[in-house]
Amino acid sequence: MIDQFREEAVTRHNQTIPMVMIGMGWVSLVLCGIYGLLMTQNAIYGFGQGAGGGAAVSLVIGLVMIAVAVLIFLFKDRLRTDYEYTFTNGLLDFAAVYNNRKRKALGTMTLKNIQACGMVTSGSFNRYINMPGVKRHNWFANRDGNLFYIYYEKDQARNIIIMEPSQEMIDLIRGAVPQGSFQIN
Repeated sequence: MIDQFREEAVTRHNQTIPMVMIGMGWVSLVLCGIYGLLMTQNAIYGFGQGAGGGAAVSLVIGLVMIAVAVLIFLFKDRLRTDYEYTFTNGLLDFAAVYNNRKRKALGTMTLKNIQACGMVTSGSFNRYINMPGVKRHNWFANRDGNLFYIYYEKDQARNIIIMEPSQEMIDLIRGAVPQGSFQIN
């Protein structure tokens, strides 16, 4: 038996907005950090001089600004998110790649267990996405891409994954899903 294997990485077509946001994030990080340190220093000086109320406000503002700088530092990589899909003999693995450095596994799916799949442009997608209680997983990089959906139920919860595979990956998925699960209309 020949193994079926295909791995794909999906990146944004237009990298301008994420790069500008990363630049703005670095500028904000530096400005918030400097301002927070200056306000904290001002509060410490104020406490030494006996100015309790104004120094306390400066300390709170300084600590908040330092916290904002730390949060920007921790989440700056998520501004540029790419996705990877790996198909191996009926198993589909999903991963998010943050800023081409950090890889986070999103999950693995056995395609025999899905209820429906197809193109987002089909009418069946609207039927599944408008069902009450559906949890939506947007694992695609381009809104104008060739979007594909997979609908499944796990632990009494309804889920729909929206992804951006190539036509070769769609053909592999179509061959691995149960008969009647691939929706065209």
